Amino acid sequence: VQLVESGGGLVQPGGSLRLSCAASGFTLSSYWMSWVRQAPGKGLEWVSDISSGGGSTVYADSVKGRFTISRDNAKNTLYLQMNSLKPEDTALYYCARDQSWGRGEYDYWGQGTQVTVSS
Repeated sequence: VQLVESGGGLVQPGGSLRLSCAASGFTLSSYWMSWVRQAPGKGLEWVSDISSGGGSTVYADSVKGRFTISRDNAKNTLYLQMNSLKPEDTALYYCARDQSWGRGEYDYWGQGTQVTVSS
C-alpha cells in the first residue's frame, strides 16, 4: 500500500490549491479516505472524509464551504480542492486510508505535502 500526496506549495491568502493523493497497492474504491493536517507545533487535525464511492463527504467546520474533497477511483486518486485559503490553513496535509468506514481508524498514511499560506 502506498499513498503519495502532491500539489502543496506557497500561496497568498485568498488563493487556491488542489492537492492530490495517488493510491497504489490496494483497491481505492473499497475504502473511505480522509485528509488530515498538522500545523506547525500542533497536533493532527481531521479535515475531511469521503465515502468509498464518493457519494458522501464530511468536512471540519474550519474548512466547510472552502474545501472540497473528491475522488476518481478509476485513476486511483483522491483530491482536495482548497479555495479562499487562510494563513491558519498552513500545515502539512496527509491523505489517509480509513479501514473503519468513516470512523477515523486510519491504517495507512502518505508522507504529506506542505501547504503554506502567506503574503
